[in-house]
Amino acid sequence: MSVHKTPVHPDIERILLDEPTLRARIKELGQRISADYAGRRLTLVGILRGSVVFLGDLMREIEGDCQIDFMCLSSYEGKGSTGRVRVLLDLREDAEGRDILIVEDIVDTGLTLSSLLDLLGSRKPRSLEICALLDKAECRKVEVKAKYVGFEIKNEFVVGYGLDYNEKYRNLPYVGVLKH
Repeated sequence: MSVHKTPVHPDIERILLDEPTLRARIKELGQRISADYAGRRLTLVGILRGSVVFLGDLMREIEGDCQIDFMCLSSYEGKGSTGRVRVLLDLREDAEGRDILIVEDIVDTGLTLSSLLDLLGSRKPRSLEICALLDKAECRKVEVKAKYVGFEIKNEFVVGYGLDYNEKYRNLPYVGVLKH
């Protein structure tokens, strides 16, 4: 049996989180979430587009009844933040009385997630929590606490495993630091 090693993309300075590391941590997160929501129907809300790869792997590690839905938010026009969050795609189902777990690729400033928590909280869910693959706590402008965090990382620009730069690199099977 040959071991297949994924080549490093030429635009990547270094791999921060390789495939086995990601798989192992996501399995751990799935076990914690399964235990915390045992006997309850969980709604995983993927924040488009960055969370798609993470959400797909995470949901396969969760035991029990869960469903998925998606939201798409924007706080940017061009390259700059507008300071206000617009909902481009909303939930299909009513959030009232549901156990909602927001699944996000990365938490950095906290501005978008803070607005999302306010919005979804006003819809009276049974519970509302965040699961983030990556957390850049040193970048916070607004305090947002994810209940489930895959990895805390430094303030570096990362891509891969769903994260992008100008819609590139999402398909990389690892999280890598982009070259300057």
